[in-house]
Amino acid sequence: MNILPANLRFGAGKSVKRLEDQRLLTGQGHFVDDKPQDGALWLYVLRSPHAHARIKAIDTSAALAMDGVSAVYTGADLVADSIGTIPTLPIFKRPDGSPMQAPPRRLLAHEVVRFAGEPVAAVLAASRADAQTAAEAIAVEYEILPAVINPAEALASGAPVVWPDAPDNIAAAMSYGDAAATEAAFAKARHVVSLDITSQRLVPSAMEPRSTMAEVDRKTGRLTLHVQSQTPTATRDILADVVLKRPKDSVHVLVGDIGGGFGHKVNLYPEDGVVAYAATKLKRTVRWRGDRLDDFVGGHHGRDLTSTGEFALDEKGRVLAFRVRSLGGTGAYLTGAGVIIPLVLGPFVATGVYDLPLIHFDIKAVLTHTAPTGPYRGAGRPEAVFIVERLMDAAARQIGMDPRQIRKVNYIKPSQLPYKNAVGETYDSGAFAHMLERASKLADWDGFNARKKAAKKKGLLYGRGLTSYIEWTGGRVHTEKVTLHATAEGRIILQSGTQAMGQGLQTSYSQMVAGALGVPLDHIDVIQGDTDKATGGGSVGSRSLFVGGTAAVVSAGDLIQKAREKASHVLEASVGDIEYGDGMLTVVGTDRRVSLFDLAKDEKDSRLTVNSQGDVDGPTWPNGTHICEVEIDPETGVTRVVRYTTVDDVGIAINPMLVTGQVHGGVAQGIGQALYEGVVYDPSGQLLTASYQDYCIPRASDMPHVEVTLDDSAPCKTNPLGAKGCGESGAIGGPPCIVNGVMDALSELSITSLQTPLTPVKIWDAIQKAKATKAA
Repeated sequence: MNILPANLRFGAGKSVKRLEDQRLLTGQGHFVDDKPQDGALWLYVLRSPHAHARIKAIDTSAALAMDGVSAVYTGADLVADSIGTIPTLPIFKRPDGSPMQAPPRRLLAHEVVRFAGEPVAAVLAASRADAQTAAEAIAVEYEILPAVINPAEALASGAPVVWPDAPDNIAAAMSYGDAAATEAAFAKARHVVSLDITSQRLVPSAMEPRSTMAEVDRKTGRLTLHVQSQTPTATRDILADVVLKRPKDSVHVLVGDIGGGFGHKVNLYPEDGVVAYAATKLKRTVRWRGDRLDDFVGGHHGRDLTSTGEFALDEKGRVLAFRVRSLGGTGAYLTGAGVIIPLVLGPFVATGVYDLPLIHFDIKAVLTHTAPTGPYRGAGRPEAVFIVERLMDAAARQIGMDPRQIRKVNYIKPSQLPYKNAVGETYDSGAFAHMLERASKLADWDGFNARKKAAKKKGLLYGRGLTSYIEWTGGRVHTEKVTLHATAEGRIILQSGTQAMGQGLQTSYSQMVAGALGVPLDHIDVIQGDTDKATGGGSVGSRSLFVGGTAAVVSAGDLIQKAREKASHVLEASVGDIEYGDGMLTVVGTDRRVSLFDLAKDEKDSRLTVNSQGDVDGPTWPNGTHICEVEIDPETGVTRVVRYTTVDDVGIAINPMLVTGQVHGGVAQGIGQALYEGVVYDPSGQLLTASYQDYCIPRASDMPHVEVTLDDSAPCKTNPLGAKGCGESGAIGGPPCIVNGVMDALSELSITSLQTPLTPVKIWDAIQKAKATKAA
């Protein structure tokens, strides 16, 4: 971990308004689809209408004969040109100990299609309309094969097989803990609580659908890919090394503004690869713009974890053992993190903020004939926290305990920190009981009964939900390199390999560098998304601020030190006598001084430059408590979230306003998961929820006022900023909080469990059945 100079300040705790907004809100953003056409060819992707089929023949002659068409490519063409497949990490084993198995993810399907929406052919034409028209003229002869959609059904004997090398459809599996000791604890437990819990498949809904453009320098043959990517460096490396099989320095990746990412835009997609391939093949600029439908049927989905979770408890509510059996649906192919999410990232936080040393987790990653799953805000952590928090509430209700009290009994105590959880991850800091106490007061816990009574007079059911969550952030890349320039024109330029996609990184980085250097905010330029200027780990797993921000602050300190050394020669004084402050370097005790920017005039390219590296000791563990109240109309089943309070520990908040906005957004997606959103395939593998007419997301009117309080009483100890990642917290604490509130409201009708999304029809049906049972 970097050690920062004691006197170095980095602007923490100031709610600076977003610098990006003026540009983005006045149409001055730079998105891929804003680029001029300039004679580019448009690419259109023909997708499979079948979930599972053998490609017997493809006739492209009619398409090739159409006006404006330059080329048509199929999977066979790409195989003939030795185009590589999109990689995943083959680091896991199957239950029998054999290596992980999954079909190779080709840019265009070859011989077999494995989900409805898989790219089969690509047409290049002078206009997007011409390309689409020609694609409709391609004749594909399919031999339709049986498909399996549900992960549980995929495990059944005789189920259709996605990939022959995984005849049971299990791509990989992991087990944690001591099965025998856990079983023994359950046998002796005073109370056993069990729930079947589903974190349903979701479609990420970024404002901007995916789009890509590639161009080739005619003189050098160098490829430039304009793409929406949260990880520009990894995108370049995979495209160059694995897909196109050419030197990395022959590929330049440029990422402009991104209209939302949420993990959905981490991976290289087949469409990106085909665009790049076509550009190099034809020596033309090629572009592709996806419709919303392309993201629904061809983009990566999120979640898809089905579990049975169980607590063994003593008479005081202490959890003696925790057991989970899970099936993670991967879809037909494995994305880069497709199996890591259920097999690793979820277990990292599966025990939550509780001292639960005796566990047994058994997780299988299961192939199905559906779109691949990948990262989506939280990536494994929402699913895991959902299980433990649902069980906490169910246990409290079964035993007859206050939901706060059962959590207090099981919380990790401050004296236990740093705490190594049951899967070997170490929490460095946290004040979990304190967070609950603060949230309870801010949510007016004691006033709940009066509000419930008032709702009952209106004929409404009323419930309260509670969640204590924790999150692992940072990925496995705990370093980030940046370049910082001071220019003769009076600008400070930061070049970083992280990637903005709406988080406000320009603001937070500018705030930190300006605070450290003592220069105005409007003198700072932040450059991201250019692999020629900066490479790094990108923006995944809420790592940008505490890793990338550390690098930014370190670079400011390095620049000051380099400037002091330069100034010592100019001012003819020792380095120790040079004092830096607000852009000026002064000989202590004198009026002899020189500007930082004047020093840059004598440097190469009139820039004083440092290359710096930020190092952190490990991940961060943001956590907190969410409390909500919901009302349900029993006549319609409609649920409204009427109160929502959070207390979130993000360590030291650099910009509290930005953090609060991140929590708001996460809670909105959490409400969507709990009440509205859910991917539905029919038994043949056709996506029934392929547009917003059928896939419901929350609207502004569905959102309550979210009262966010940030608590900095437990700063992070693994990075010099004391900061913890914050981008995914709301999406982790939100779903169990809302569902616990709904189940609390329904508990008076003896309804104990429902699967999300808790739609009006699902709740109404449960109420009708409960009334019928009571009447009988």
